[in-house]
Amino acid sequence: MAPTSPALAPRLLLVEDETLFAQAVMRRVARAGWQSRLAASLAQARAALAAETPDLVLLDLRLPDGNGLDLLPALRALADHPPPVVVLTAHAEVRDAVAAMKQGAADYLRKPVDLDELVLALERVLEAERLRDRLDYSRQRETHAVEGAALLGESQPMLRLREQLLRVAELTSLAQDDPPNVLILGETGSGKDVAARLLHLSGRRRERPFVQVDCAALPRDLMEAELFGHERGSFTGATQSRAGLIEAAEGGTVFLDEIGELPLDLQAKLLHVLERRRVRRLGSAREHAVAACFVAATNRDLRDLCARGAFRADLYYRLNVLSLWMPPLRECSEDVAPLATHFAQRTARRYGLREAPFNSAAMAAMAAYPWPGNVRELRHLVERAVMLCAGRSVEPGDLGLAGTPGPTAAPESAQVLDALTGLTLDQAERLLMERVLAQTQGNVSEAARRLGVSRMTLRYRMEKHQLRGAGSE
Repeated sequence: MAPTSPALAPRLLLVEDETLFAQAVMRRVARAGWQSRLAASLAQARAALAAETPDLVLLDLRLPDGNGLDLLPALRALADHPPPVVVLTAHAEVRDAVAAMKQGAADYLRKPVDLDELVLALERVLEAERLRDRLDYSRQRETHAVEGAALLGESQPMLRLREQLLRVAELTSLAQDDPPNVLILGETGSGKDVAARLLHLSGRRRERPFVQVDCAALPRDLMEAELFGHERGSFTGATQSRAGLIEAAEGGTVFLDEIGELPLDLQAKLLHVLERRRVRRLGSAREHAVAACFVAATNRDLRDLCARGAFRADLYYRLNVLSLWMPPLRECSEDVAPLATHFAQRTARRYGLREAPFNSAAMAAMAAYPWPGNVRELRHLVERAVMLCAGRSVEPGDLGLAGTPGPTAAPESAQVLDALTGLTLDQAERLLMERVLAQTQGNVSEAARRLGVSRMTLRYRMEKHQLRGAGSE
């Protein structure tokens, strides 16, 4: 098994006053790749929590200065996401263990406890917490994405699209266990991800998770495990069993973005999931039922890929039960002005800036531009212009459109492009994480906040690139 980087190793706070037992636990969890810290009393535990937040707390209920239950309120008050707690109890203290569970403890173990079973219990609780983190992040990302310019516009193509989307949402809501699959087609930047989230929110699964899978961004060597999950020991480094992204949807929606990039061998396994509505983790003989709605999106011509043998025809027909076409922005030119105004107002609110109105010449320049990057290009361009103009009117030269170069263009843009020239996507990702980790002095939690991802996501990507953070987060 590959060693775990200290910055990525799960951190355990052991609150236990029996010295010999505590030392045995710390030696055993160290062999399992954990970092541990010992507190022999409630006072020491509170001091340890003030210094850093662990990933999990193993808590004895009988301590020299009080009952371990007294620590639970302090744990719940720790930031936004308190660590899970596993309590240790003697046979006669089961009532206290039940009380701990009622106050939010994740599990309890009776003393004397087998140390191997203890490690398995800790890993099970931590994996459940990681899954909850992933689902929470998915829900937050869903909310933020739909909050923006969610299919705004009154052009005929957009009106037709919204009507079709509502009809498709109705159809996918009718089936309880085997909803029809949906394929969203359209150019890059046309808003396929927004349409997928709106489709999810418009149906009966709106209260269930929305799990987005970027098939183009998943590392090839880990893609199967990420999608379908894996069991402990199924491959080198698989120290814990883990639910895949499909299983994590929990009856909600699985959004397979850039489905045309999925390798052929995984296309066959995905087809099996879609046909049987069951998923089998890597290294397991048991299957799990999947009641989710599957929505796929691509900017590629899947029929052409099928003809060239790069995409399975049976998977294409299985996905293409209901389809939506995202119109390019150049076909919705009357929507450019309201979209630009919306993005400008949202950017001003986000950064606390004065609103930067567009003068008539700027509006005319945007209306005449073909927008090869579609709505995404418009949003980024408007955000940049609003930040540069600092409250004054936006002029054509501030937009940076082809044929309208402006003196106000940010010099940082050219420097960033120079820094990224010649790098692969993986190299650019590593460079970005290195710079943010350097800015935060190795603080993984703060780096995750700046990058807009969960701490678990950043830890995974740090492990992928063999990056280290600080010992304390």
